Amino acid sequence: MSAQPLSKAGRSAPYPRLNWPHIIWWSVLQMGIVLAPFTFTWSGLVVCVALYLLAGFGITMGYHRLLTHRGFQTPKWMERLLSALGCLANQGGPLHWVAVHRIHHQHSDAEGDPHSPRDGVWWAHLLWWMPYVPAIDDPARYRRYVADLAKDPVHRFLERYQILLPLTLAGLLFGLGQLWGGVGLSWLVWGIFVRTTLLYHATWLVNSATHLWGYQSHKTGDGSTNLWWVAIVSLGEGWHNNHHAFPRSARHGLRWWEFDPTYLVIRLLSVFGLAKQIHVPGKILRKTEPAHRDGPKTCQPVPS
Repeated sequence: MSAQPLSKAGRSAPYPRLNWPHIIWWSVLQMGIVLAPFTFTWSGLVVCVALYLLAGFGITMGYHRLLTHRGFQTPKWMERLLSALGCLANQGGPLHWVAVHRIHHQHSDAEGDPHSPRDGVWWAHLLWWMPYVPAIDDPARYRRYVADLAKDPVHRFLERYQILLPLTLAGLLFGLGQLWGGVGLSWLVWGIFVRTTLLYHATWLVNSATHLWGYQSHKTGDGSTNLWWVAIVSLGEGWHNNHHAFPRSARHGLRWWEFDPTYLVIRLLSVFGLAKQIHVPGKILRKTEPAHRDGPKTCQPVPS
């Protein structure tokens, strides 16, 4: 899975080619938050929190720890369900999201990292997705990183029609909210615009804040850190230095006080037989015999 580092042209050129589909869609979703004070209802807040958790775990447990790093195994239907929940986060389809993250790990805080704070805090947080950078935006270029996922027709469908699920959800929220008691606009604004905006910035804080502030438990050769408050809003992703030290580990919070709700949900799934081969540093939990013979037996750290 090799590739040439990204060119800096997309970052430093005076008039870069802009990625207008991303800019328009993601900006509209965030601008919609101005309606929040005028549409607040308690039921709308419940919808917001519930969808934040569902879409959030779709990103953290589905896109990230399962699809990107294969930190655990699930039945195929569960993998596809998690991918669909990830699509509801409005952060792109599974192929592109995973490809960008794998590129980030390959070039972390070095030339070729799509969103390193060494190119600026705001670049790392949200500006990085605005220019069109062929290495991460041209499917012919980035699909080399996700050849495994591209074999699955459902993942290809979700990648191609990723906008359909959020639009369908928006319509359902409005309709169900109207039936509930005329609160359709509240459910739409809080369930789509507010929830998506909050989850956007929780995810982007992992790219920016956890490469700037916090502490390092492991020497990983980059600027990744562990930052407790980012871990809270990102459902456990803020233990980023731990993750860079043990990329395949399904558990990011490695100390008893490093709260990692995504890992807790993975362990809960394992109770019902829906998560196996759970990789943590030094061992694999709930092993299945065929995978034990053929797969890696430990979660190895990156070289210091």
